[in-house]
Amino acid sequence: MNRRPRSVYSYGDEPDPRFSLANERTFLAWIRTSLALVAGAVAFATIVPDLPPVARAASSGALCMGALICSLAGWIRWRHTELALRTGAPLPGSAPTATLAVATAVSASVVLAWVVRATW
Repeated sequence: MNRRPRSVYSYGDEPDPRFSLANERTFLAWIRTSLALVAGAVAFATIVPDLPPVARAASSGALCMGALICSLAGWIRWRHTELALRTGAPLPGSAPTATLAVATAVSASVVLAWVVRATW
């Protein structure tokens, strides 16, 4: 077998392909979310010129950090889930979602404050 990463595929038995493909789709969803967060960070940094520099940096930074966490969490979750499927172990939980929610909430709060201040 030449599949990589060997640290995953060298363990246990081959699971039902439907489960492995579902695990892969979940991983791709994490990556799509990460890309969306990067796009949001670029938007904060370039498209919203009236936002104070500190607020722009905080929002862009929070979104970039969320993207980094999201992509790494997707990989780690994929790996742990695939190993669990191959070895018959319990499936892992999803801890990074709270961090992702906080990063998104910080950015949304900055935008909300900016919109309220700009319109009042």
